[in-house]
Amino acid sequence: MRTRFALTLRAVRVTGTVVAVGVPALAGGSVRRLRHGPAAGRRFVYHRLVALLMLLGPTFVKAGQVLGTRRDLLPPALCDELSLLQDSVAPLNAAQTAVALAEAYGAEVDDVFASVDPRPVASGSVASVYRARLCSGQDVAVKLRRPGIERTMSEDLALIRGGAKFVARLPVFRGVPVEEVVANMAGAILGQLDFEREADNLRRLRKNLAEVPRVWVPKVYPEACRPRCIVMEFIPDLAVGTADQCSPVTRRRFAASGMAAMYQMLFVDGFVHCDMHPGNLYFTRSAQVVVLDAGFSVQLSDRLRRLFAEFFMNMAIGRGRHAAEIVIRSAARVTDDADLDGFTVRMADLVERSHGQPASEFSLIAFAMEMFDLQRRFGIHAAPELIFPLLSLLVIEGTIRELDPNMDFQEAAKPQLMRGLFGTDGGRPTLG
Repeated sequence: MRTRFALTLRAVRVTGTVVAVGVPALAGGSVRRLRHGPAAGRRFVYHRLVALLMLLGPTFVKAGQVLGTRRDLLPPALCDELSLLQDSVAPLNAAQTAVALAEAYGAEVDDVFASVDPRPVASGSVASVYRARLCSGQDVAVKLRRPGIERTMSEDLALIRGGAKFVARLPVFRGVPVEEVVANMAGAILGQLDFEREADNLRRLRKNLAEVPRVWVPKVYPEACRPRCIVMEFIPDLAVGTADQCSPVTRRRFAASGMAAMYQMLFVDGFVHCDMHPGNLYFTRSAQVVVLDAGFSVQLSDRLRRLFAEFFMNMAIGRGRHAAEIVIRSAARVTDDADLDGFTVRMADLVERSHGQPASEFSLIAFAMEMFDLQRRFGIHAAPELIFPLLSLLVIEGTIRELDPNMDFQEAAKPQLMRGLFGTDGGRPTLG
């Protein structure tokens, strides 16, 4: 009864905020559309939507961040706005940190930690991170979940799912898998609350990426972890701008190691960190690439891993019709009026045009945006298990281009492609 009352109260507040911000946004968008054209009107509405999500709180910010990756379904201009969403939650203060530690460890906190610095070194909507020392002497990073965040996010996601059911019935969204997209989004958000799963993900990534030169995934201390807390190796002096202070040679090494790690996940292991933005990808002055925060990771089935690798290989060697056929085979859904022949012709043309570009001019983002547009137009809905890894590749492209503008993404993929498809680092492939 209490939960239902709290949910109803939250629904009233959310609805009031949506009306208060949404109605003026739509009106303002209409005015700008008349004065400056449709694109200006849409940009204004999308910008106000981002402001609305930030007002609604961390769950809606997370939802917007995840939905902003769905460039296969949403307009690119909207995805660009959603990509600007940032957590704006204040870090836990000393009293809140004490509560969070007590919730995580109870009376045994002093048996685990010799000391915990109450000043967080990083903070987000789900957790804050602290430097601490275990009683056994190791310096560690402690990722501590915010008190009450699971209930807040669960209630908000229940409201979002209810809204999705309503929206899915509207004629304008007919044929769009609204509820499926929201379900995948909710799963991605709730996965970031599951710290036991995230700790397992980190251990798995550390093992999988151990063979990639100069890649560092922090060690997890499972004996110190709890369901509400992850304890891992502390990596000092992490800063977003480290690479800017390094030589061109070191920056190229960063780029090569970062891409090798991404391709190892995509083509060999099939276990993919899907949130490789600069806040989770760092570089050290000793030329190592540090990968953090594995809460948003997916496991590809062996079939999808191979299809993804086959697609990338055919793209790399310019076999357009084969690449188009793989997109169709891997689709989660094909609409009743889908034009498969038309899609195949246009997709083959895209692959062949891209194959002819110099490495410095080829853009994964531009390629993917055109491919997603073709999928929307011709009625082919990609499997979410493939979309998130592909978009993770797009996220890392910008970072890699800054480090090495001449990186040949397709050539760099070949060692991991050979291993993923044929169990070898060399040889000349024959794809059917």
